[in-house]
Amino acid sequence: MQETTIKLSVPGNDLMSVLVGEHDELLRQVEAAFPQAEIHVRGNQITIAGEQADIVRRVFDELVLLLERDLPVDDRTLERAIDMVLADERPSDILTNEIFRTSRGKPIRPRSTGQQHYVRTVTDNVITFAIGPAGTGKSWLAVALAVRALQAGQVDRIVLTRPLVEAGERVGFLPGDLMAKVDPYFRPLYDALFDMLDMDTAQRLLERGEVEVAPLAFMRGRTLNNSFVILDEAQNTTPEQMKMFLTRLGFGSKVIVTGDISQTDVPGGRSGLADLESILSGISGLGFVYLSSRDVVRHRIVQDIVEAYGAVGAGGDPRSQGRNASFE
Repeated sequence: MQETTIKLSVPGNDLMSVLVGEHDELLRQVEAAFPQAEIHVRGNQITIAGEQADIVRRVFDELVLLLERDLPVDDRTLERAIDMVLADERPSDILTNEIFRTSRGKPIRPRSTGQQHYVRTVTDNVITFAIGPAGTGKSWLAVALAVRALQAGQVDRIVLTRPLVEAGERVGFLPGDLMAKVDPYFRPLYDALFDMLDMDTAQRLLERGEVEVAPLAFMRGRTLNNSFVILDEAQNTTPEQMKMFLTRLGFGSKVIVTGDISQTDVPGGRSGLADLESILSGISGLGFVYLSSRDVVRHRIVQDIVEAYGAVGAGGDPRSQGRNASFE
């Protein structure tokens, strides 16, 4: 690779101070990521020399675009931006794609290439299967897209469901009525809902039935029209339950099925999510999204944990491995 020197002018000293970070922490992070580049900052100009100069320039160009579009850049965002540029992707196109704003004005955006693909797949299909490890935003983004559709008048209600494989007979020992017993199983979906909407609005939608929460067993015999339906933790369905659920779809509805085949708890290990793409191949209106450790949006240690477990069960295509799939 030919060594070169590039000078980059950053528009405004205020932007430069944010770009390099407090005590130059972000600048040091870029230097650590590209040891074959020499980076010097003076005023509003960055001079980059070395074999990696061109790719470092692209990183800084993308960071400037993110800041100009009011997206805060911290060490985690910078790490993602570097990964995307190395993969010949544009962080400014992915990280600034706003889905909608929460009741508190917080913008909801994809935070990885995989999440961006997830959002587009849901938009383009009637049923989307989002498969991947913990922390990749499968359920959270599903609820965000459902709330957006409800607010836009595209559907009349949101239906949140999941199998209760851990419950069995033990649910009878929990206090309260049935919904009080199963409420803990739906807490992740409630948390996502309350992230999108203020508490009063979410409670009002629940009371009016515009947001419905029900165990998967309650779906039998129903036809769900004009609904945005989310089946969470689908790796814990049996094949029979999955077939039952998918055939509930009515007119004007959209479905997202989320799951992590590496965490199957269904008795006997017969997951209704495993090998589903091969079963449903050729059906129009279905989309499959496979997220990986690159899409983990929790603390960075979660990504390391996912990769460590993935290495133990590595090898082969995650779409055909069943519960040991690593989704790399």
